[in-house]
Amino acid sequence: MSGKVQFTRTQELIYEMKVGEVMTHSVVTVKPQTSMNELREVLRSNRISGTPVVSNDRLMGIISIEDFIKWLANGPPKTTVAERMTEAVVTVYDDEPLVQVVSMLDRHGFGRLPVIQRKHKKLVGVITRGDIMEGLLHKLEIGYQQEEIHRYRASHIFEDLIADRTALVFQYRVVGKDFQKAGSGATRLKKTLTRLEIHPRARRRAAIIAYEAEMNIVIYTNGGNIMAKVEPGLITIKAQDNGPGIADVELAFTPGYSTAADWVRELGFGAGMGLCNIKECADETTLDSVVGKGTRLEATIII
Repeated sequence: MSGKVQFTRTQELIYEMKVGEVMTHSVVTVKPQTSMNELREVLRSNRISGTPVVSNDRLMGIISIEDFIKWLANGPPKTTVAERMTEAVVTVYDDEPLVQVVSMLDRHGFGRLPVIQRKHKKLVGVITRGDIMEGLLHKLEIGYQQEEIHRYRASHIFEDLIADRTALVFQYRVVGKDFQKAGSGATRLKKTLTRLEIHPRARRRAAIIAYEAEMNIVIYTNGGNIMAKVEPGLITIKAQDNGPGIADVELAFTPGYSTAADWVRELGFGAGMGLCNIKECADETTLDSVVGKGTRLEATIII
């Protein structure tokens, strides 16, 4: 194995799991016409510090204990939640990968985020840092950690094949701007590498590289493909797209650099860490790009 930073099973799960798997489904809510006096009892009886404001299953805003305290200090007696709530609310979709939520919680400093169903825009839950930790622990407890204690031999499948050189090649098509299916190629690749009994550390790094490369194709281009080649002692991942290209490749590897459109950022994507994460996971990375034609990424992992 190489001397690169080793990624844990927990980090792998953050890329693999979806928001809907760990969120709290039963959510205490209030209506816009709820009085601030009534809100006091809702917060006290449920021991919560804030709650979504909902009308006909649609999220209208968020009301917090801070809003309540400010109202107590100088607000008129007859005030509704609608008059004090925060309307501009950062939300996540139930089908988003956890890695996006972790990034958003860290970036905004929030303790919780409302979860919306992508198709109907209905409030379906709330996700907190605690939900994420509990969900990850549950996944580990039901047996996922068992593969860690086995000895993996990445070359075992090749030992039964007779050839001067043997390689397995897997290719995945990526559709641009299709955020619902974003990450599916990386997930399928990870399952394939698991069945090949690739060492967990190498498999995690490959999955993260594939995920970040796939997300870049989804966010910035009209589409492309991911190709993974598995050989004895080596995994090579190539990503190619027909997108706008990158004007400054060196700048693109700077943490936080992103050219994602505003609407993409509003979806929680395009934080500017994708290429940095790829470089961190790979033993060797090359990136070639021509403005107006597209980009070709190649990353290798020594098993």
